[in-house]
Amino acid sequence: MKTVLLALGGNAILQANQEASYDNQLKNVIGCCEAIANIVQKGYRVLLTHGNGPQVGNILLQNEIAKDTIPMLPLHVCNAESQGFIGYMFQQSLMNEMARRNIDRQVVCMLTCVEVSPNDDAFRLPSKPIGPFYDKEEAERLASEHGWNVVEDSNRGWRRVVPSPRPHGIVGGKTMQELLQAGHIVIAAGGGGIPVVREVDGTLRGVETVIDKDRTACRLAKELDADMFVMLTDVEHVFIRFGQPDQQALHTITTEDAKRYLAEGQFGKGSMGPKMEAAVDFAETGGTAVIGSLRSAALALEGKAGTRIVKKGAG
Repeated sequence: MKTVLLALGGNAILQANQEASYDNQLKNVIGCCEAIANIVQKGYRVLLTHGNGPQVGNILLQNEIAKDTIPMLPLHVCNAESQGFIGYMFQQSLMNEMARRNIDRQVVCMLTCVEVSPNDDAFRLPSKPIGPFYDKEEAERLASEHGWNVVEDSNRGWRRVVPSPRPHGIVGGKTMQELLQAGHIVIAAGGGGIPVVREVDGTLRGVETVIDKDRTACRLAKELDADMFVMLTDVEHVFIRFGQPDQQALHTITTEDAKRYLAEGQFGKGSMGPKMEAAVDFAETGGTAVIGSLRSAALALEGKAGTRIVKKGAG
């Protein structure tokens, strides 16, 4: 039985311009779980991870609005909060979907910490914008009060920026592996994971960072020996010369081709670029990486949809 890691973006849970209600998000999750159940039904071991950008952004905004009544929570705690409620929606919805199909598999949601190195260069150069926009005066006041770094973002106002270090290790990976081997479906490392550093005495401590979810998904896929790493988006294929009259859909490419396209700047730095980098990283270990749409996920596993990235001579 092959193990597949499915990585869903946060926008699959809360779509653009949707009201951020629980009902809207649950409805979207239920739709996702129908596609995931199709894959489970084909006999795969399934490891699921997800984004949390819109959700953790709203949690930060709730903290900001209520700050005069309730103390603001640290960023790593907000990440944990989003993992919890998103994981709950997926766990419940996937169990319900499988019950309807008479599939006898358990679903386990693991609140997941991800280790980062305290020596990562990202800590010296915070660059990841998070949370609401402020005017300059308010941003400078908050920076002074909380020790934040703030920058002007896209001429829309000022925002807090935090480090975005690389994932160094998955806490609880061995347990996830055992659960997968036992046939259970595992939901883990949502939103890139809860960022922690390991102290000299071996204890863990949460830190104010955001880990790129695609990098964490890749790390998770490698540590748990997944056969396939599938990133599900809102497009059927990856394109080169995207948006131009001669744009070209990519079907199966080697890691060498992918690296060349990355060097040419064919993929957006804030969108497809990180996904392609993660795909290359995984595929170079010998596995198959796929980028495609949620609705075609089952076909993508069979090589009939999406963009496949493989090491030269493999796949």
